[in-house]
Amino acid sequence: MKKVQWVLSILLSLSLITVLLITSFQIAAYADFNFYEKEYEKYDVLSELDMEMEDVMYVTREMMDYLKGDRENLDVYTTVEGKYQDFFHEQDKLHMADVRNLFLGGLALRRGALIVLLLCLAGLLVTKADWKRMIARGYQVSLGIVGAAVLFLAATFMIDFNAAFTVFHEIFFTNDLWLFDPAVDYMIRMLPEGFFADMVVRIGVLFILGMLILLVLSILLQRKSYALKSK
Repeated sequence: MKKVQWVLSILLSLSLITVLLITSFQIAAYADFNFYEKEYEKYDVLSELDMEMEDVMYVTREMMDYLKGDRENLDVYTTVEGKYQDFFHEQDKLHMADVRNLFLGGLALRRGALIVLLLCLAGLLVTKADWKRMIARGYQVSLGIVGAAVLFLAATFMIDFNAAFTVFHEIFFTNDLWLFDPAVDYMIRMLPEGFFADMVVRIGVLFILGMLILLVLSILLQRKSYALKSK
């Protein structure tokens, strides 16, 4: 029974970390649209597109609504290079459809992880485990595994972001629609490589901060369990 309880605690912890990762991405992408405005100023996007900030932000909000399923298509008309036209080209729309599927799949994965988390917690309670100690220890073990993976990925992106970014796309996309020509594609001018590097850092900071907070909570939970046992 002990082995089953330890497996449940590890699965619970990995599910919790999965929820945290996807939530970190969602917060980074949607919680503060001022981030996008600052990035556009940082990379001089307005000059590259010959657009006003208000119009670029309008396109950004419509694009982000599309990714989370709040609009059906990416027909977004605005003034670009002095002409009122659809901002997104056909290739943009095809690629963003793939990105949307990936994003919505991530949200579905989070829901699944939450269900697994609750089932594992129920299993620990039903089997009358010392759930406080087991969850705390299970999280610490899981954090060690995930932490090593995070450090590896961080080092990879820091050494050569472009190469790592390319590998990411090759893993998650089965076509080459993500390869854009800045001369004709507005979207790649709006979202240069530096933007994605900054977004990865933003997500990483939120994710790591969340894991450290959970680590502190796991230590407190573990101490509480030991204190109760010693009484």
